[in-house]
Amino acid sequence: MKKNNVSSAILYVSLLAFISFVVYILYINQEVFYTVHDRSEFLFGTPFFHTLMQKPFGLIQYVGAWFTQLFCHPALGAGVLVAIWTLIFYVGAKAFRLQGSASALMLLPVACLLTSIVDLGYWIYILPIRGYWFSQSIGYLIMLLFLWAARSTPRKWHIVWYLLAFCIYPVLGWFAQLFILCLVLSEKPTWRELLGIILLFFTASIWHTQFYSNLRLDDIMLAGFPRFETPTDYSGRLAIPFWILGAISVLIPLLGRYLGRRFTPVLCVIAGIVFTLSFMFRDRNYIEEMRMVHYAEDDNWKEVLNIVAESPKPTTTMVFLKNVALMNEGGLLDRSFKTGNICYPIYNPDSLHVSLLDIAAPLVYYNYGMMNEAIRLNFEKAIQTGFSPFYLKMLSRCALAKGDQEQRKRYTTLLHHLPFYSNWQPNPVTEKVNKLQNCFSDEVSGVENSDSYLVNSMSFWYESDSKVASEQALFYAMIYGGSNRFWPSLRKFLKLHVGEEFPLHAQEAYILFMDKAPEAKRMMIPVEQDIYDRYKQFWKALQTRVKPGLTLGKVAEDMREGWGDTYWYYYIFGRQYTNIVSRKDHEIPS
Repeated sequence: MKKNNVSSAILYVSLLAFISFVVYILYINQEVFYTVHDRSEFLFGTPFFHTLMQKPFGLIQYVGAWFTQLFCHPALGAGVLVAIWTLIFYVGAKAFRLQGSASALMLLPVACLLTSIVDLGYWIYILPIRGYWFSQSIGYLIMLLFLWAARSTPRKWHIVWYLLAFCIYPVLGWFAQLFILCLVLSEKPTWRELLGIILLFFTASIWHTQFYSNLRLDDIMLAGFPRFETPTDYSGRLAIPFWILGAISVLIPLLGRYLGRRFTPVLCVIAGIVFTLSFMFRDRNYIEEMRMVHYAEDDNWKEVLNIVAESPKPTTTMVFLKNVALMNEGGLLDRSFKTGNICYPIYNPDSLHVSLLDIAAPLVYYNYGMMNEAIRLNFEKAIQTGFSPFYLKMLSRCALAKGDQEQRKRYTTLLHHLPFYSNWQPNPVTEKVNKLQNCFSDEVSGVENSDSYLVNSMSFWYESDSKVASEQALFYAMIYGGSNRFWPSLRKFLKLHVGEEFPLHAQEAYILFMDKAPEAKRMMIPVEQDIYDRYKQFWKALQTRVKPGLTLGKVAEDMREGWGDTYWYYYIFGRQYTNIVSRKDHEIPS
């Protein structure tokens, strides 16, 4: 009796510890879950449903795609996931007939499913699998329900369950095969189990021959098993949780009766936590990018600036959104380089082809008034990854900006069929967006290097008579770093801003180009003496640090604290859009 009480106490404490861990992991990924809903496609109507039903496991994906929209409120979506996992634990213990401490073995499948939704990283922006975040948990739960029901019936009826599993393969996909395998291994071998093994091997090929001949056999084998591949990217690492999920489900019927030891719950909890933490994608900029996009969608530019102010090494996406925020809040040429314009690479263990183009380019193009480019990018990315709320909202905003009420109504109607979007309407078009889209010809270029295209295009906006456009032209001429663009941009800026203060970073750029890139017709403009004196101090500090054998990266790091808030620091260490300065951290020659 005393031993039973101790075992029960260990089990309950272990369960509490694991539940606390799951809640913590879900909590720190709240912004990820919001982005999951924002980038996941679910369209109301028969076309979307029929498209998914053209292949096995499509019905589960459809259900999963609907549930994914609950992540619009991350706590709600996470709560539904936890409810499904709780059912998996309970039903799994019944299906595998695990009692007492042995029931803790069902924590391991839950750990695999938890890991599968927090290990994606930047795949979240390009994943083509519909309903991924719920479909695997739902499919596994249904498989366990079938297994529980099958093992609750007389053994002579197992032949019916094997045939049923064959029939529902188009619905359950690889989980139907897993059900057959688990049921076979749960009993002593007889001719019924032999038939089950035969069905297991030939199920996919039979369905392919009879009903899915228009699809590749590769798409039928293990249907619904997540494959992380696009025309340009592939990851085998992300499929590991599902291979382990299948392996655990097979091993439990074989070994479960031998694992009901007192400390089994503790070992299962430790194994689950270590496994999840080993695979979970953790990167601060990854989360901050999502937060900035979320706030930018709502035109909450103050929060965008608050985030980037606390990010010492921002990515390209963060830098562009910061500069859009400064355009709207004011102070672009006084504040931008104080928070840095050097773009650091994203943390990307799978070496994905993911950039600003995938994360926020349509949003950036929209705010710079480049509607045709924004619409083109929205359609291109939506065709690749689905017409998710993010792209539908951006298309609606672009249509409103162009005055196309029919298209705006079309996109908002699609959104109104989604949970929590029944009253959604695009934000009013801001004055700056209107001015920018009317001050130049918005031609569709079809370029792919989105950040370079933005810099190159806007650095030529000095021909416009718009004050907003002249500010952007001067700023991006400074980012580009070429004197042939800086001088005409500066002339137009000063012409349109007569009587206004000469912005800090514009003064820094003017001093540098006067010193390093003089022209025949230079402009003589008074600058503040303190700024000029600091410029001379910058070059002295640079000369004392540049020594043979050091790398530019090392020198940049040494200079960052004292000079990282200046345009001069960016000009020397950060230019990315010209061929003058190499991106590589090469060694300084003797």
